[in-house]
Amino acid sequence: MLQSESILATVEMIQKENLDVRAVTMGINLLDCRADSARDTRRRIQEKIVARAGSLVATCEAVSEKFGIPVVNKRIAVTPIAFVGAGWRCDDFVAVAQTLDAAADAVGVDIVGGFSAQVEKGMTGSDRELIAAIPEALATTKKICSSVNIASSQKGVNMDALAMMGPTIKALAAKSADQGGFAAAKFVVFCNQPGDNPFMAGAIHGLEEADVVLNVGVSGPGVIARALERQIARRGAANLRLDELAEHIKQTTFRVTRCGELIGRRVSEVLGVDFGVVDLSLAPTPAIGDSVGEIFKILGVDAVGAPGSTAILAMLNDAVKKGGIFASKTVGGLSGAFIPVMEDAVLAEAVGEGALCLEKLEAMTCVCSVGLDMVAIPGSVDADTISAIIADEMALGMVNHKTTAARLIPVPGKEAGEMVSFGGLFGASPIMPVRNVGKSSRFIAWGGRIPAPVHSFKN
Repeated sequence: MLQSESILATVEMIQKENLDVRAVTMGINLLDCRADSARDTRRRIQEKIVARAGSLVATCEAVSEKFGIPVVNKRIAVTPIAFVGAGWRCDDFVAVAQTLDAAADAVGVDIVGGFSAQVEKGMTGSDRELIAAIPEALATTKKICSSVNIASSQKGVNMDALAMMGPTIKALAAKSADQGGFAAAKFVVFCNQPGDNPFMAGAIHGLEEADVVLNVGVSGPGVIARALERQIARRGAANLRLDELAEHIKQTTFRVTRCGELIGRRVSEVLGVDFGVVDLSLAPTPAIGDSVGEIFKILGVDAVGAPGSTAILAMLNDAVKKGGIFASKTVGGLSGAFIPVMEDAVLAEAVGEGALCLEKLEAMTCVCSVGLDMVAIPGSVDADTISAIIADEMALGMVNHKTTAARLIPVPGKEAGEMVSFGGLFGASPIMPVRNVGKSSRFIAWGGRIPAPVHSFKN
């Protein structure tokens, strides 16, 4: 039975500390929508999404009101479209992105993920056509997100696909130059992409999933920060050690995760669909007091990026996972701590102060749950340099058997130190300088594959 003290603590987390269910994401299998023509396939996709997700938003809002826990985003993830559209050409893929966008409007969800391809070992002609379609597809739609998984710990890094990522990102930025390159913020490159991730831009409905599944993403960096402050004020910093603070983070995460589990299971029950996972990631927002970066300062570094930052992030990530795993029957997705620069006001401030550079950020991604996320870079950075930055991030994920990703935004017409703002949850930040630009082209030109590490052979 819940103790009254625990109930009151949870109510306070909701009212004062930015606790919410960040995303309820319905995953929908579209493979059975395949028809003889691309046009008929698009019609079936529209019909299935409307039929299965038509009451998603209303149900989330009703459950949210009943339990008093805000649900910030209602989303859909679909089967990677490269599989659904096998044999299609570029124009067909652009058209299906527009169909998905229309379906999103019809059911009222915020975002649809899954305009995606899985090419960690090789590429089909359809994969190449989908990748070619990404700039036009994202520039002509409002709610579509795209991802490409180009690496895995089992297969290695597909360098042919990687060489296409830099030009794709540059084209995305160019097609949305009037919006500061915003289309690039809807595209992410992965190593070890999970098939049950409710967070965008990388959400897909994996081929291993049931026909329709509901995944929930909880958040709460503000909750963790306030809990730490209270503990330090109560006992005094001189009387606490890091393992005790880690234990407090773990216990707080437990309560946060239980809230997400409650909402997700109730929504799935009402909709009559399978409940998938709780992704217990600490996903910040630009709101003051809802920052992962703030936790760094509470735990003892005066600027995010200072020596000790990577160690703090490792401890935080581990404590979050431990608390969440105990709280939920099915934890999945990414689950840990996110460090999306533009979406976290304290991280963005550290970039502006010069405390957090790209190299330090890359080091920190070794121990967080995603990677180089929402990083604005100068628009003048060439495509090969962008591909090479992604290659480094993919290598970290491959060798360490973890998910890593890169969401880089070259801002057209702007250079390091200038500001870019996308508003809402996408946030704002100074543009981060990139060193050694133009010095990686010979490496990217090799193509082929970086083989998987020796410890990948486990079967």
